[in-house]
Amino acid sequence: MAAIGDEAAAMDNISRSPRANSGPPNAADDVRSHGESAEDVKEAPAPVVKKPNTNSDGGVETAEEAVEPAEPDINELCTDMFEKMAVFLQGELTATCEDYRLLENMNKLTSLKYMEMKDISINISRNLQDLNNKYASLQPYLDQINQIEEQVSSLEQAAYKLDAYSKKLEARFKKLEKR
Repeated sequence: MAAIGDEAAAMDNISRSPRANSGPPNAADDVRSHGESAEDVKEAPAPVVKKPNTNSDGGVETAEEAVEPAEPDINELCTDMFEKMAVFLQGELTATCEDYRLLENMNKLTSLKYMEMKDISINISRNLQDLNNKYASLQPYLDQINQIEEQVSSLEQAAYKLDAYSKKLEARFKKLEKR
């Protein structure tokens, strides 16, 4: 059964009015005062305050007021949030610094590789220049070899012609001898 009259009005006032800090401490306040964090207080079940049954009628039930858990101190939450944000940002900055160090090391190694490649290309260019100079100094001799080869070739042709002519003469001589 529901409460009626003055009792119902009193319960309405109690359930609508916010609890003042000057009231008796509840279990959540006691827990926080013993050094536990606000998160631990959130996890603790909210105590239910019962209004003493002042009804002389034994068959009348009274409503119980559900009390919300005490809100953790906003300053503590802000401090905790800022500390965690600082740790997060410190981690992000550390990772970025490590990335830049890695990039710097990679750039140094790449620069060294390019320096080595530059030295190799300079050596190749120098050796190619030396070969070109040697080829230029040998060119007159190569020209003489080409001339000698042409002369040998023409002498060979002359030898073939002479051989053919001598064979004709031999065949004629044999023909005349038979007669």
